[in-house]
Amino acid sequence: MPANLPPQYYELEREFRACRDSREKLRLAEELLRIMPKHKGTDKLQADMKAKISKLKKEIEGGGKSTGGGATRQAPTHDYVEREGAGQVILIGAPNCGKSSLVDALTNAKVEIADYPYTTREPLAGMMDFETIQIQLIDTPPISDELFENYLTNLVRNADLVLLVVDLADPHLRARNEFILKTLEEKKIVLCHTPPDEVDDVRFVYKRTLICGHKVYDDEDGSNRKALDQLFPDFPVVTTSILDDDSLQALQRAVFASLRIIRVYTKQVGKPVELVDPVVLPIGGTVEDAAISIHKDFAEKLKFAKIWGEGKFDGQRVTRDHVLSDRDVVEFHI
Repeated sequence: MPANLPPQYYELEREFRACRDSREKLRLAEELLRIMPKHKGTDKLQADMKAKISKLKKEIEGGGKSTGGGATRQAPTHDYVEREGAGQVILIGAPNCGKSSLVDALTNAKVEIADYPYTTREPLAGMMDFETIQIQLIDTPPISDELFENYLTNLVRNADLVLLVVDLADPHLRARNEFILKTLEEKKIVLCHTPPDEVDDVRFVYKRTLICGHKVYDDEDGSNRKALDQLFPDFPVVTTSILDDDSLQALQRAVFASLRIIRVYTKQVGKPVELVDPVVLPIGGTVEDAAISIHKDFAEKLKFAKIWGEGKFDGQRVTRDHVLSDRDVVEFHI
């Protein structure tokens, strides 16, 4: 039986064969498997690709690959940060835009901060508290015509959200941030407000992005804020200053909203609810999704649930396909 592979497959396969970076090769292999038609004619092709994916994962997790003379380790890389918390947010921006000062103010990370550019040379992760959850923030080296760390490509691709930090005191705001957009697009990364459901070229990744106009008090006449709005007319924008706690809290709320997630709290039958350690689901998540996140077997035994939340009467009985809202409380019955 013919495989009937789409034209994009062959183009992506050529890129896969030429690629030498293990993590990028893994991403390409997973994309090839995703777009591969699923029928008897591709059974062997699917099996081969799954085997390649498994081998690449073992190679990455092991830090190297076996050879006839024993194990060798690759040189340390910074292109992967293990995801923690309710979401992973990567901060990018031009030199001295204020990324590190924001991470320092919002997380427990020990950040090196200086008035000269290129202080940050390696990714640094910290956890930001937001109400009853934590969100991971990753500080990164700046992007400029003098520096682009190649590992940034994979970090941006893997993150749940991009936070582009723009210095509102920078007289070269437009040029420097246009350069960032162009550089990322050359790496086949497109920053956008809402990623499209389908893309014409599967080599490109569209990343949901929030714009942070930082050092707002230094933009005395507001001209750079206007330039920022003109450069990013379709993006959500929040302005911040380290001197203004309210602006930092507004940024936290904007990050949470941009992650497109909800918090669902669970309670035991006959016991009061404790609004701690919520289940985190994407917007549109259901009662069944919440049950699965706890345990697959638990979800299979689920008969119904009762929920409490805004716009609902207390203890409303719902089925497993009921769509949940942020801050809902769920009581599972099995």
